Amino acid sequence: MTAVLVAAGAFLMKLIGGYVAQRTGDRRHLVLGFAAGLMLGVVAFDLLPESLHEAPAEIHGVPQALLMFAAGFLTIHVIERAVAIHRGHEGEYAAHTHGHHHVQDQVTTASGNGYQGVGVTAALALVGHSVMDGFAIGAAFQAGTTVGTVVAIAVVAHDFADGFNTYTITRLYGNDRRRALTLLAADALAPVTGAAITLLFTIPHHLLGLYLGFFAGFLLYLATSDILPEAHSPHPSRSTLLCTLVGVGFMWLVIGLAG
Repeated sequence: MTAVLVAAGAFLMKLIGGYVAQRTGDRRHLVLGFAAGLMLGVVAFDLLPESLHEAPAEIHGVPQALLMFAAGFLTIHVIERAVAIHRGHEGEYAAHTHGHHHVQDQVTTASGNGYQGVGVTAALALVGHSVMDGFAIGAAFQAGTTVGTVVAIAVVAHDFADGFNTYTITRLYGNDRRRALTLLAADALAPVTGAAITLLFTIPHHLLGLYLGFFAGFLLYLATSDILPEAHSPHPSRSTLLCTLVGVGFMWLVIGLAG
């Protein structure tokens, strides 16, 4: 039940991210930089060590957990390329140089080209990813309170960016505000659904290790390919880098205290 309550925090962060997307300020890059640091810290200091502990057996000289780590990274890469999520980000990057109404400017261009379906598909992919976020929280709490806590912190931190992207990408491709808000609501509910699913069964330790390895690759991709570029694109500044370093250090501190 704790996992579901934590997933409710992810629900709130997604709504906050969506709200900020409608009122984009000039400090978003600092929040995203910190969130990326949290995610990198969780992967390096908790998920990979725990996955190797739970699934140490090797296949052709490589631990199964690390093979799943690579599979997780490549899976989200293929998914994002398939639904053109990065195409949406690239349009967002270019628009940042024109002030705070970049989303609306891009909406006008995209709506004339009939790309609404691309925006919806990309947003639905993020919703599916958010279900996996909730599942990750539930699975991590089955592995132990420490693992569950640090994974929850990482997931909740990056859910701000997820909520922001769900709203932005939907609007970017010419969809109206009502549709964007509907998809944002679905994205917010998704992690609660994923966490609730894990209440129905207990995951065997070996499979849990494989999943944690897979999720580590998944999280690393989001941090390095989505969150960090998005944080640095409008403001390639030292302050963003500092926030990332603080995020990594904070997660090191949390894991050390929890251990």
